[in-house]
Amino acid sequence: MVAWFDRYLRRHLDGLNLPLWSAPPVTGHPGPVVIYCNHPAWWDAAVIILLAGRLFPGRDHRAPFDAAMLAKYRIFERMGAFGVDLETARGGAQFLAAARDILARPGALMWITAQGRFQDVRVRPLGLRPGVARLAELAPDALFVPLALEYAFWEERGAEAFAAFGPAMSAADLAALPRADRLARLEGALTDTLDRLGADVMTRDPARFRPLLAGRKGVGGLYDLWRRGAARLRGRHFDPAHRSPSP
Repeated sequence: MVAWFDRYLRRHLDGLNLPLWSAPPVTGHPGPVVIYCNHPAWWDAAVIILLAGRLFPGRDHRAPFDAAMLAKYRIFERMGAFGVDLETARGGAQFLAAARDILARPGALMWITAQGRFQDVRVRPLGLRPGVARLAELAPDALFVPLALEYAFWEERGAEAFAAFGPAMSAADLAALPRADRLARLEGALTDTLDRLGADVMTRDPARFRPLLAGRKGVGGLYDLWRRGAARLRGRHFDPAHRSPSP
């Protein structure tokens, strides 16, 4: 499925990019990991699957998923998603019970869209759901890592996707805080990561990023077919990118 989503993102997005200052901070950690992120778009699940497969291939990946949406997109269940009722206390209890079991496995990596709903990247405060803070009590040997996600249109037809990892935090340090303070620390770390990523995205400078995946350039269809033919007749190399010289 990682290979399928790789092709799907290449077809529909212009690329998936990480800022140069961001690196996956959990590569050598033997214990469980919780990566929690904001939730700006439908694309988030596909981006997370690509990040999981490309950056953490040896991990056992799991992710809570809105039960109503999982009923529509059963394919995600086969890839490690488990349904959670976001609107009831029973759903919260089921989430914590499932998380306890998952995080007991040393190689587990749980991905959480911690806002629990779609929300614009510019909204502050982020409004993380309190369940993410409870996880520190369940797995004291875990690492918590904020992940900022953003999408923007730059020079090409397709949107650019951006992902940035913030500094890791130990569950033991988080668990030592009162729950309200713990949630505030998690939200503050994600907010800082989002703000730093957003500042880089606004520059529209590709040199600030390293591409994890490159999508298709150009307009596509008959127009690019005509441009390609015109370039060939003139003995020129055809580059479909918007910034390339016209044939």
